[in-house]
Order: sequence, then C-alpha cells, then structure tokens
Amino acid sequence: MPSTRNSPRSARRKAQRGRVPEPAEIRARLGDRSAVLIGMMGAGKSSVGRRLAARLGLPFVDADTEIEAAAGCSISEIFEQHGEAYFRDGERKVIARLLEDGPQVLATGGGAWMNETTRENIAAHGVSVWLNADLDVLLRRVKRRGNRPLLKVEDIDSTLRRLVGERYPVYALADAAVHSRDVPHDVVVNEILAALDRCLPPAADEAASDESAGDQSVSDETTGDDTRMTS
Repeated sequence: MPSTRNSPRSARRKAQRGRVPEPAEIRARLGDRSAVLIGMMGAGKSSVGRRLAARLGLPFVDADTEIEAAAGCSISEIFEQHGEAYFRDGERKVIARLLEDGPQVLATGGGAWMNETTRENIAAHGVSVWLNADLDVLLRRVKRRGNRPLLKVEDIDSTLRRLVGERYPVYALADAAVHSRDVPHDVVVNEILAALDRCLPPAADEAASDESAGDQSVSDETTGDDTRMTS
C-alpha cells in the first residue's frame, strides 16, 4: 500500500495551509449540512455567525431567538416561570427542528452542546465549530449584558468559572475549534473557514482528481519495481 504521507491530497493540503479557502468552495462542500457554532455565552457566536453566513451566502439562525419566538417570551422569562430543565427540553426540540432546515449557519446557546441528543443531531446534520474564548474575555463581554439567566447571581466570576470547567471538556468534542478573542470579526471568520476546510470532505472533483493521481502514483511505483526486477 502506498504511503499517504506524500499523497497528492496531503501535498495539496500542505501547499494550501495558511490560505483562506474560498467561501464558495466551503459552501459547496457543506452540501445540505449546517455550520453549527457552539461555545460559551459571550464567545461571539451570534456576531461572528452573521458574518460567516454572509460570506458563505447562507441564512443565519440564532437558536435562542428561535426558542423565544416559539415560546412567545424571553429566555429569562422561561427560566423564571418554568425552570432550566423545561428550557433545555425546548432548546433540544427547537435545534432538532432547525437542523432539518439546513444548510445554514446556526448559533446555539451555551448549554445546548451539553445535551447528548443535540450533539448527535448536530453530527448528523452539520459540522460543529467551537468558539473557544478565554475566561477573562468571557467575563469582560458578559458583564456588559445583564440578560444571561445563569449569570443572575452575586458572584458572576465564580459561576462563569464553574461553567467553563464543566463545559469546555465537552465542547472539545466538536469537529473544529477556533480561538475567539478581541480581534476583528473577519479574522475569526477566516479561521472558521480554514477550520471547515480541514474537517470537511473534499469536493467531488477534488476527490476524483486525488484518486486518479493516486492510481497514477501506484502505477509509476509498480513500473519502477518491475524495471528493477528485470534489469
């Protein structure tokens, strides 16, 4: 079996490393799948997601907004009136419905990925990208907004630190991860496109080209072996 280390696909990936893939190429390779952004509150899923969707020519959907539309009230009100367990069940159902309507760029709430069924649905219908933000960045961002139900506590720092400790090991199961930080949104979008380029299967024409080139490589190696054997 020929080595894959120097295969045409491997060589192409090395040559392309560092470039920003064409959004149209990524869009084509997504097919019917959605690009699903996961991560903590304040990681930038909505703001970055809108720009990513514009670059890919896809609709942007915010799961939290859809949950509020379905419930007819805000997420804070859902928590206050029904509790977190009720909210999480509704969140799971709404995300499952949204995933049936792909392709799209879908931003999910911070706790959505913690549900195993939701992770399975995302794996079946999309590609998951974790926006991984450092704790100090998250603290600075979420303190500017007071509408986070889980952070309506006296000690926001300790609560957020606990959530990071619980969630980050599970977020790490995502297909790809990108560092969310205080840089222009387009910088993070470019890194998401590069991450999608690495984890998506190649386009059909690229796969066919690689297969053809691989067959030729095997043929050349075999011919060389035959020549050595008969000389």
